[in-house]
Amino acid sequence: MNLPIHNQAAGCVASLHVHPAKPGAPLCIVSSFEVVMEKGILGNGRYFGRTSRSTGTPSRRQVTLIERERIAEHAAALGLKSIPPGMVRSNIETTGIDLASLLGRRVAIGSAILHFYELRDPCNKMDAICRGLRELMLNGRQGVLAEVVQSGLISVGDAIKVTEEPFQN
Repeated sequence: MNLPIHNQAAGCVASLHVHPAKPGAPLCIVSSFEVVMEKGILGNGRYFGRTSRSTGTPSRRQVTLIERERIAEHAAALGLKSIPPGMVRSNIETTGIDLASLLGRRVAIGSAILHFYELRDPCNKMDAICRGLRELMLNGRQGVLAEVVQSGLISVGDAIKVTEEPFQN
């Protein structure tokens, strides 16, 4: 399934991270990863290929994304110099794009197509980085969740492009 893509890039991939097998351990920074349709990030510790306990269907939570600009805003609000890449436990950190504005859209990153389907729900681990971070990451300031609708390779530096058609469930 190859979808038409707008020619104009909306942003780019700043850094990539995968979850280790051990819960709570720091994310691993990588230069690229493969995403698999309806499964997520190949080799992503506990999260690859998850299914819903109630329905047995693939989990929609396959890839998480957040803007580096948003992370920098949160760091400044908390009096921190910065929050290092991967600390907020998102798989893809971006620059130059407003992710929340793309909810309900198909988005091309590298050779993959993702569907941005809802805002990310920040977990309590955010307050372990700095007290108050979780609260700052609410109300559209926390990045998005995505599901893989076309398998492909995503690399640091890849352009992020919006497809022409909204995704229909």
